[in-house]
Amino acid sequence: MMNILQLLKPKALTAYVVQELSLRQAIEMLRRHRYTAIPVIDRDGKYVKTLAEGDFMWFMLENGITELSALERYCVSDLPRRVMCEPVYVDSTISDLFMLSMNQNFVPVVDDRGVFIGIVTRRDILQACYSELKDGDMFSAQPEYVREESEDDK
Repeated sequence: MMNILQLLKPKALTAYVVQELSLRQAIEMLRRHRYTAIPVIDRDGKYVKTLAEGDFMWFMLENGITELSALERYCVSDLPRRVMCEPVYVDSTISDLFMLSMNQNFVPVVDDRGVFIGIVTRRDILQACYSELKDGDMFSAQPEYVREESEDDK
């Protein structure tokens, strides 16, 4: 039986931002790592939220900001949370993780105190599922349905 720790990308290997950073620093972190979203933690290391590219766009539009340099005046904590990227606890089930990954590119993982310990990516979940299915010979069986060639295919 697989557990979340087997799929965990630890905090030390994960990009994240601290909520006291400026919005410009945060958006540059996204760009540098080529991410579309990034976890946010507080000074105590607790998971706060996830920022997405769209969060920055909406903030800039709503505040009439046209220059990245203007984002230096704002902190990550000033950016409202638009989308809930729910975390899982380290002792949650794989089923919980799987369900959250359907709507999130990654799932933040926290310990029992809410401290951010890493992420599990949707890609890692899919790879684990594929390996399980492959090992169970699900992919070695012949297809039950074979499409017949129509006149349009010729």
